[in-house]
Amino acid sequence: MNKALLGLLLSLVFTSAPALSQEDWPVPDWPQAVDINSPAWRQVQAYAFPPRDEHSREGVRTDALLVIKEGRIVYEHYAAPTTARTPHLTWSISKSVLATVLGVAHSEARFALNDPVARFYPPMQAHPQVRLQDLLQWASGLDWQEDYEYAPLHSSVVAMLYTRGRGDMAAYTAARAVAAVPGQRFLYSSGDSNLLAAALRAMVGPERYAQYPWDALFTPLGITSAVWERDPSGTLVGSSYLYMSARDLARIGLLMLHDGRWQSQQVLAKDWVVFNRTLFAKAVTQPGEANPGGHWWLNQSLPGTGRPWPDAPADTFAALGHWGQALYVLPDEQLVVVRYADDRDGQFQHNELLKRVLAAQAGGRP
Repeated sequence: MNKALLGLLLSLVFTSAPALSQEDWPVPDWPQAVDINSPAWRQVQAYAFPPRDEHSREGVRTDALLVIKEGRIVYEHYAAPTTARTPHLTWSISKSVLATVLGVAHSEARFALNDPVARFYPPMQAHPQVRLQDLLQWASGLDWQEDYEYAPLHSSVVAMLYTRGRGDMAAYTAARAVAAVPGQRFLYSSGDSNLLAAALRAMVGPERYAQYPWDALFTPLGITSAVWERDPSGTLVGSSYLYMSARDLARIGLLMLHDGRWQSQQVLAKDWVVFNRTLFAKAVTQPGEANPGGHWWLNQSLPGTGRPWPDAPADTFAALGHWGQALYVLPDEQLVVVRYADDRDGQFQHNELLKRVLAAQAGGRP
């Protein structure tokens, strides 16, 4: 074969071969799209950052909004004093991050979902039937009242975080009475999450416990802003008190978007992510509320209800927190969205924000 013909054949092979897809990862920081914050995002901006009355606690009050499309920042905006470097209080997003840390421990064979909680946390011997899976589905069966502002005198979570339970939050929860058979009823409970945080200590050993979230998850993902408070007993406040910048929280969203994979490393087993994203079918929620999976929230329908966020794809899932904190993952769209906020009323709607984000990026990758 002469050189000219060989060259022609090689040229045809390489020009007709499909281009290999390239994944973008935030190493060391997030790459940005060429037209970040393009005019297409004006309707998102208008909804998320309306004119703000500093003397009023009403209305949509966004502190940070970050949108990642296929590993690149396509939209990012902050309201002072929050910046890209600010470790923001995540409130109950902490619960889903705790579940992600537990996923690493699970891949290390430190526990099984069917293990009784009492195996790792002895005060739960009073409730021997409660399994770790029940806690992860907020179905411990322990009596609990999660209201904050609307019923403070009767609120279990207020008592746990701020008054008689604050010295040892897991012990306070373990002492609660039984209200239902474990695993049979969904009852959202920050106490369930703090029992998980206490159980983690025995799983990994007390000498590794304080550092374990960093060793297992934060450092491998390049997260440098995380601060996680512990109660006076030394237990991580897994329900509520994790602080992290929006860009760092988006790293956890990207990990979940890729089914637990970070670059070439499978940080979480795929079956753990499947569990996180599996609907707890025995749950009963109000219309418009996200439905529970394994310590994450799902845009899936329960019997007799539609999707909580009808304008978002059915595979959308999220970590959600008090006063409007949110980490959304939209696998079909290859989107990760982080919102930090200070909403004190019910005006903000998850579906409305997601609808506008989807419309802004509808043309594909910028």
